[in-house]
Amino acid sequence: MKNEKTGILDILILNLKAGSRAEFHQLYQELSLPMLKRWKVEVIAFGPSIHEDDTYLVVRRYKDLSDRQQSQDEYYGSDEWKLGPREQIMSLIERFTTVVMPANDDLIEGFRFLNEK
Repeated sequence: MKNEKTGILDILILNLKAGSRAEFHQLYQELSLPMLKRWKVEVIAFGPSIHEDDTYLVVRRYKDLSDRQQSQDEYYGSDEWKLGPREQIMSLIERFTTVVMPANDDLIEGFRFLNEK
């Protein structure tokens, strides 16, 4: 595999309200993930942390910073999000941090491994 630059990764680390991780995970899989796919957001990996009960990870890939900004503005500004699962999901989040970094094939495959079954 070539280790070429392949866009950027948006790594979202969510600190959830105590005891809400199972509910958040279910909502994310049943509501958010299908909606992100409809909006053509490439979710590379998602899921609960293995070392903290109230931490959750979402990794998304974009072409570049401009693509990321446009995609997120459209998605989070949409009626589908605002009138849909936004309230349910946001009510379970205490705080979040985002890290954006260059991506390459190896890094992406490493993150994809997290959701292989």
